[in-house]
Amino acid sequence: MESLKQLFKIGYGPSSSHTMGPRHAAELFLAKVRETHPILSDKHFDVTLYGALAATGKGHMTDTAIEDILTPVATTKILWEPDTFLPFHPNAVKFQLIDADNNVIDQETYYSVGGGDIVRQGESRAPVVNIYDMSTISDILKWCDKTGLSYWEYVERCEGKQIWDYLKQVWDVMKQAVERGIEAEGVLPGGLGVRRKAVSYYVHAAGYNSSLKSRGLVYAYALAVSEENASGGLIVTAPTCGSCGILPAVLYHLHTSKGFSEQRILRALATAGLFGNVVKHNASVSGAEVGCQGEVGVACAMAAAAASQLFGGTPAQIEYSAEMGLEHHLGLTCDPVCGLVQIPCIERNAYAAARALDANLYAAFSDGRHSVNFDRIVEVMKQTGHDLPSIYKETARGGLAAIH
Repeated sequence: MESLKQLFKIGYGPSSSHTMGPRHAAELFLAKVRETHPILSDKHFDVTLYGALAATGKGHMTDTAIEDILTPVATTKILWEPDTFLPFHPNAVKFQLIDADNNVIDQETYYSVGGGDIVRQGESRAPVVNIYDMSTISDILKWCDKTGLSYWEYVERCEGKQIWDYLKQVWDVMKQAVERGIEAEGVLPGGLGVRRKAVSYYVHAAGYNSSLKSRGLVYAYALAVSEENASGGLIVTAPTCGSCGILPAVLYHLHTSKGFSEQRILRALATAGLFGNVVKHNASVSGAEVGCQGEVGVACAMAAAAASQLFGGTPAQIEYSAEMGLEHHLGLTCDPVCGLVQIPCIERNAYAAARALDANLYAAFSDGRHSVNFDRIVEVMKQTGHDLPSIYKETARGGLAAIH
């Protein structure tokens, strides 16, 4: 398995493949042309979006992500080709540098292949760098039982102590997204007229008793991060942009309401990342590939594992919490209205954050023994995702998307 740095990516929403990836591609092209053309103010950029990038690009703020990088340097024109699919991948973007006489003086085509990763035309994907010697929770759980150590200690053993500096950055961005989101108001971009709700949930939660207040705050925090994502704010993929509100909501709530130290939060974050990494390695966390079970379902499992660890769960109880978080999202389709990461994505983040805490509580009442282990659920999730018709996997043509 790869480093957790490949799972927890810091960037601007609302989509890792439609926003983070194209933004990174624009940065790469700009760096390239600056080497040979130090003066760009007398030139302009033509940027052509193809296939899936063009089909839902405006809703995903693909054009904004690219313009944020290029327009401070030179005039930029975005061209849309939703019916043209280049052979390597459906998410393609071509950058051209045009001189004053309308001559193309440099160009590159890039593919946004998921998770914010970019492949330049003519090159292959970067080789996977595996730093973990085990890739199933069953094996890691046996290691924990044998050594008496925990999941986060296995992460540290494989990643090295430097992983804590990166996870500190991840946690800081998560906290900031929550805190910005519970203050922001207004309508989210994209044309659906969806108003931000986090501030309302946050205010209303204060008026309830402790139990309902706690649940209301979890909703508010998840909504806050998801709304920040939908508006193009800075977030962390956990494991994706579409599910980025679940883990921060649970961690922020437990940090502020239960007083868990930052060190313990970072350890819980490492444990959550380990479970997400196992799914990413053995199945998928892409809604386009396996549906929303791979995004919200996996995020729920990650958050459940983190909560269980914070509350003193044994390795077996932590595994059980994560298993329930994923199992009870099996078959969840990815059917966003108009292809936007808003309906039903934002609401799903709030529900899944609450479900993660429920999974932790359920496991805490047990001894951690149960019938179907986490790895088996990952296998089922993968097969279920492959069996789902394509219209239910991020195409905006089936399910809820079709009734709008």
